[in-house]
Amino acid sequence: MSPDWLAPVVLEGRFVRIEPLSPAHGDDLCRAAQDDEVWRWMPVGRPDTVPAMLEIIDAALAEHDRGDRVPWAIVDRSEGRAVGSTSYLDVVPAHRRIEIGFTWLGRQWWRTPLNTEAKLLLLGRAFDDLGAIRVALKTDDRNERSKAAIERIGGVREGTLRAHMVRPDGSRRDSAYFGLLKEEWPAARTRLEARLERG
Repeated sequence: MSPDWLAPVVLEGRFVRIEPLSPAHGDDLCRAAQDDEVWRWMPVGRPDTVPAMLEIIDAALAEHDRGDRVPWAIVDRSEGRAVGSTSYLDVVPAHRRIEIGFTWLGRQWWRTPLNTEAKLLLLGRAFDDLGAIRVALKTDDRNERSKAAIERIGGVREGTLRAHMVRPDGSRRDSAYFGLLKEEWPAARTRLEARLERG
């Protein structure tokens, strides 16, 4: 039986647990989200209240119901609470491709093992469990920190989609696209595992 690419499974690591996103994560995520810098490059504005965060969660779950997205909460295992979110997007099993995106972490968890391990778990599920041959990642072309992070894990820059999105302030966003192929995954996995060992 072929794997269910849209299954909202739990992915467990040493530092992080990636679990299906639900309204129960609303309070924790709202607390983690209260820094403008976290939302600077996101396609939605900062959710200032729990109801605003619940709207984002509800929209993500509606996309899952349509078969377009698999949304997760990123849970810091040491604290036992959700501190960010991530998703599979552009889920196309027929072409064995998927995208990791709409990822954010509360600022105090930046430059910690959580994001590294989250990417390791998500890429591992895509390539090892689902049999993907391509995983894409994209970011605002002005987001130098994110572009460098994607390249560090082995993402290959493939181009820029001009005027790809409209930012919350109404300006046009160019999106930088990166890809990782199944034959590039073993080297990327080794890099990610080495980064985790270094802490």
